Amino acid sequence: MSKKIVVITGSPRKRGNSFAMTEAFVQAAQAKGHIVTRFDAALKNVSGCRACEACFKNWKACAFDDDFNAIAPAILEADAVVFTMPVYWYSIPAQIKGVIDKLFSFVVGGKDIAGKEWGLIACCEEDDVAVMDGVRIPLERSAALMKWKKAGEVLVPGVLNEGDIEKTEGCAQAAALAEKF
Repeated sequence: MSKKIVVITGSPRKRGNSFAMTEAFVQAAQAKGHIVTRFDAALKNVSGCRACEACFKNWKACAFDDDFNAIAPAILEADAVVFTMPVYWYSIPAQIKGVIDKLFSFVVGGKDIAGKEWGLIACCEEDDVAVMDGVRIPLERSAALMKWKKAGEVLVPGVLNEGDIEKTEGCAQAAALAEKF
């Protein structure tokens, strides 16, 4: 069955390792017949949540008009959301954090987004996969709040420089993640 999948990336490097895994996932998902909409958060203007709680009061997800208002309708319509990113300083990179924080708008705005599937694709420089806990755990908790079901994750340690991902199974694992949707 074809699904609508939104992919939100968090890397500013267009030829970076997480981008390579993202491409592998997107191609595999499209080959399965899924409709994939991709938002490269690092190339968008998304500010952090200002906690004004005016979400969806003016027909927009966020009262402070930025690119999240273009992403939100796609998330509402999606069957699944996949987050892809490198790990910066043991946490979620700022380039995608604004999007993740503004998922709160669906809760405040009373939007029923329960039942979506979600996935995570992440990589980091260090060899210890636990370095990615600062990304994995907040996303798991946020998804639980929204009643989303985890389809799977790809966590690849030990990659820093562009192209390092090619020395791993990261792209193959990302493509295999598409099979779980």
